[in-house]
Amino acid sequence: MITALVADDDQHIRELVCLFLQNEGYETLEAADGAEALQLYETHQIDIVVLDIMMPVIDGWALCKQLRKLNQHLPLLMLSARGETWEKVKGFELGTDDYMTKPFDPLELTVRVKSLLKRYRIDTTQTIILGNVTLNRQTYKVTVDNEAFSLPLKQFELLYKLASQPGQVFTRDQLIEQVWGFDFDGDERTIDVHIKRLRERFATTKTPISIHIETIRGLGYRLEVDQ
Repeated sequence: MITALVADDDQHIRELVCLFLQNEGYETLEAADGAEALQLYETHQIDIVVLDIMMPVIDGWALCKQLRKLNQHLPLLMLSARGETWEKVKGFELGTDDYMTKPFDPLELTVRVKSLLKRYRIDTTQTIILGNVTLNRQTYKVTVDNEAFSLPLKQFELLYKLASQPGQVFTRDQLIEQVWGFDFDGDERTIDVHIKRLRERFATTKTPISIHIETIRGLGYRLEVDQ
């Protein structure tokens, strides 16, 4: 079952959001501040986070930034009374995937949560299935039909990121930031090397693999699923 963490210092807001998410079949956890949210994230399997900005101890800005450092593939939705354009931009720059302003429609929120989960293709086993390929983020294994193999951590994270949104073009800078982090000291050629190694590994599978990575000249890469 998918678990959603709702971080907001307003108890009524937390209860309302949790109620609607529970009605959709999700499990929920509540945090009254950013520090409590981080503690819950470290001790539970969390699939998506809905977070307020104005919270005590650790605010939503810092929480968003920290969660994104810990997990590049965790869906984040900011829910805030602060609706200025610069605040929304700041939220997206820090790593949130979506931003809603209060007051909000709980039904719209549940739709957005579903959309984020679909975008990330996250389920309780942390797997992505594309054609005859299965990526398991808990074991870091790739399975092609009945053949399973492991990849180096960064190669797997890079492949998982591309596979989370097939057809979506990612620039080299985006991939570096989302897989290696903002403080990475290398350059974009690191991406090219890892893509080359992934392609070489794909070519060694016993049965043809149903995905391939395309180079988009001047932009970056995207993953395509073969029909």
